[in-house]
Amino acid sequence: MMTTIEKLAELREKMKGTGVDAYVITTDDFHASEYVGAYFREREYMSGFTGSAGTLVVLPDTAALFTDGRYFIQAEAQLAGSTIELMKSGQPGVPTIEEYLYDHLESEKVVGFDGRTVSLDFADRMLGKLGDKKVTLNGELDLVDELWADRPELSHEPVFELPFSYTGETRADKLVRVRASIRSAGADARVISALDEIAWLLNLRGNDIDCNPVFLSYMLIADEDCRLYINDAILNDEITRELAVDGITLHPYNEIYTDLRRLPEVIQTHKKTEQVTILLDGCQANYRLRSCIPETVSVVDEPSAIQLMKAQKNSVECENERNAHIKDGVAVTKFIYWLKHHIGTETITELSAAEKLESFRKEQKGYIEPSFDTISAYGPHGAIVHYEPTEETNVELKPESFLLVDSGGHYMEGTTDITRTITLGALTEEEKWAYTLVLIGHLNLAAARFKHGTRGENLDYLAREPLWRYGLDFNHGTGHGVGYLLNVHEGPNRIHFRIMEERRPTAVFEDGMITSDEPGIYIEGRFGIRHENLVLCKKAGKPAGKLPEVFLKETEANGTFLEFETLTWVPFDTEALIPELMTDRELQRLNEYHKNVYEKIAPHLTEEERIWLEQATSPVSKKYHNII
Repeated sequence: MMTTIEKLAELREKMKGTGVDAYVITTDDFHASEYVGAYFREREYMSGFTGSAGTLVVLPDTAALFTDGRYFIQAEAQLAGSTIELMKSGQPGVPTIEEYLYDHLESEKVVGFDGRTVSLDFADRMLGKLGDKKVTLNGELDLVDELWADRPELSHEPVFELPFSYTGETRADKLVRVRASIRSAGADARVISALDEIAWLLNLRGNDIDCNPVFLSYMLIADEDCRLYINDAILNDEITRELAVDGITLHPYNEIYTDLRRLPEVIQTHKKTEQVTILLDGCQANYRLRSCIPETVSVVDEPSAIQLMKAQKNSVECENERNAHIKDGVAVTKFIYWLKHHIGTETITELSAAEKLESFRKEQKGYIEPSFDTISAYGPHGAIVHYEPTEETNVELKPESFLLVDSGGHYMEGTTDITRTITLGALTEEEKWAYTLVLIGHLNLAAARFKHGTRGENLDYLAREPLWRYGLDFNHGTGHGVGYLLNVHEGPNRIHFRIMEERRPTAVFEDGMITSDEPGIYIEGRFGIRHENLVLCKKAGKPAGKLPEVFLKETEANGTFLEFETLTWVPFDTEALIPELMTDRELQRLNEYHKNVYEKIAPHLTEEERIWLEQATSPVSKKYHNII
């Protein structure tokens, strides 16, 4: 097996042979997916870095890997001895990928990449930065494919249909909404390449990416035409017939590129003229797709309207999600009970703990699979934000410190994502202090009440302020959108104070959006703490307490207010708390949450588990006055 250094040497030889001066390898598949199937893991193959986010840039004499704060510690370890420099994106003094290329390339050089795995938006940023040096892009290459002898095959797993009782809206009705959005944009058609958008629109789910119930496909939608590009072997006869009833025609997966070259005649529209306008989302559509569209066709780069439709769960989806989270809460609560009663009496490792948690989820009716690979991180491993235990890194748990478990499941009723930092034994005062501060931030965000028009960057302060007060912080977002039996990370809703140039602005929070609330703190070499629940955005009820009559009219005139409904019901570890760090209001929020946990979860437990949960959710109070 070749080493990373040997792979880079062979790639550089290929670069010479094709006249390329820099080669860019992203994490993406052909659909800009966050998580990708085995076939698409070129960056991992070339660098040895296994994180879900990162871009490798290879030049004749140097190479650099760019990744975000979730993976700094992991990447540093995995890149050791590879000659690849780690670039910590977003940190002071660290260039962007475009700036790095600008600094390392002379005029009239060529940047190569596989245009199917580079978004149009990323390619445009490279061109914008490198244009004055007359650097050109070559997106017709796949040099890694020529090196990767045992590359896995493209996945083509069977697809299944979600009944109306789970979706709350038919495929035909969704198509009506999408076509209306195309017309309102003054366009004739839209290219859809995001896999979760296609799955949502068609009320279908697949298994082409581990933990992501999607299937490899593209769509081209016009007012009288709807084309699905897919390996039709993954569709059964019934689904094929029902798609035809809804006016959806099937075409080979890769034929999208041929059809785009044949625009405008390939699509049927009401227009009588040759000029056709087509919509695509530059953050999702790959560079090759855009390159295929003739210059006679007007292309508008616009965020996909489907993303927002999908993010706003309807009443059926919301009720199903509530049920899914009860099931998940039962599974995780049973796991915590088991762990606390077996730690120190038998051998438990990070991996075996994750397997045990999975066994509890499998007991729940309607459970399908994990929504991502479980993060089971003991002690110092908890400081690696997206740590995943392997046979090489797996350690035994001891009756001390924390086990950070970030996990989730796909149920027929929806998708879950939860993190609990579990006390395994004696804790230091600093561990308790950190645990308490992070929990305060989590509770503050969950209790937010805000006016319609608020975005994630407006709310992020609520979760970070308890840490910022002491000059502490965490290097990841506070919240991300969550799909309905779809990707555990989805947009356009997210919570982060930092506005990233490569991303579109966060969306305004809307009724029906599900978002995570997950502040944390990470002390390298010591421990990591994260508390995560999912919350559902909904219209706010009447303010608590009696409002003076003079304000009633003002309240009505001030527009719509929103709040969060908690979906996740699993106890926090009160033995890790310093109650004196918390205000009375914060303690009240915690105690109210635990009261609800007991009421919702206890009926589904054994008598022994129920007795333990009653103790775990008993009210917390202060022994002394506040110490801050």
